Amino acid sequence: MRIYVARSSVLEHVLRRKKLEQDRSPSEVDIKGTLKSILMWANRFVPSESGSILLDDPVLTEEKKKPGRLFFVACYGKGSRRLAGSVLSISTGIAGKSYRTGRPCISRHVEKDRDFYREIDRITGFRTRSIICVPIQIKNATIGVLELINKLDGINYDRTDLELLKIFAGYTSTLIQNFLDAKRFGELSIRDNLTGLYNDRFLFDRLLKELRKATHDGKDLGLIFLDLDHFKEVNDTYGHLAGSELLKELGFLLLNTGDDSIIPSRYGGDEFAIIIPGRGIEYTRRYAERLRKSIENHTFLSKEDGSIPSLKIKRLITASIGVASLRRNVRPGLRLQEMRDVLIRAADRAMYMAKDSGKNMVSVAKGFFSPYSGHTP
Repeated sequence: MRIYVARSSVLEHVLRRKKLEQDRSPSEVDIKGTLKSILMWANRFVPSESGSILLDDPVLTEEKKKPGRLFFVACYGKGSRRLAGSVLSISTGIAGKSYRTGRPCISRHVEKDRDFYREIDRITGFRTRSIICVPIQIKNATIGVLELINKLDGINYDRTDLELLKIFAGYTSTLIQNFLDAKRFGELSIRDNLTGLYNDRFLFDRLLKELRKATHDGKDLGLIFLDLDHFKEVNDTYGHLAGSELLKELGFLLLNTGDDSIIPSRYGGDEFAIIIPGRGIEYTRRYAERLRKSIENHTFLSKEDGSIPSLKIKRLITASIGVASLRRNVRPGLRLQEMRDVLIRAADRAMYMAKDSGKNMVSVAKGFFSPYSGHTP
């Protein structure tokens, strides 16, 4: 049977979940074979026409709530190619019910089940008659659902099938937990301990890779440097603990302002860098302006968390932002490392131009830069 798996960016997203109170995002690892194996063995023990593994969205909103959606990360059966990577609301369907309640479900005649969601059949061209699904859990927290549809040979699902599927759901959760454990230790060296963003070590390495890809594919690459305005006033007025909490909050803001292709990192102190693969200077500038407005309008430290009171810091913290791009600021013919250094220098210089011109603004780097000094003639 052919099993379709969601693209790597979706897998990275759904595996960005908390482990031992630390938010760690797995690096690029091929987990597709593991997901395929789980579905293959589940189908061998409980033969079915179709099946799926769905995982929830682990990223919290500002209200500390999950967005309430399940991703089809692996699936097989008619129309499953169109299903892989798509999203289902947790309030929808029998799979959503199993996720919400944390209990397994058997629906032997879906046409009589008020929880059945017919839209999936319309998308895939499949006809669902019966469904069995069980929640996938890690430490009693439900993170997804394993689902099979239409048992083969005209036999309906029974309690024995449910117990077998529970075994595979447990197997799935164990593999995901092992994956997170292994990646957590690998991630510690490239993550900033305070904000959870990538650190400067990762930035330098990833920028080389993205430049190599951009030059190979003939595409542009944007880079943003961001420095907070008036951050020292927060430390001086409210203390360094408040400053640290503010930086954590900014890290959350950076992670949730762009899409999954955008790569934010903490460069050091209150300075941050953001790689924007495949995009030119105008897109990068518009994104930077959107980010600037988000920071300007955000109320930092609005909630009491036990260690500091509610400070409701607004209109004090802003950002001076510099933007640069490969095609605009890097002269052709340089080596990759030189290209990286030039791009960093251009974005950094533009950031200081914004700072010197009055702060709380976006400045665009102009002209080509040299890998050894400032602008080239």
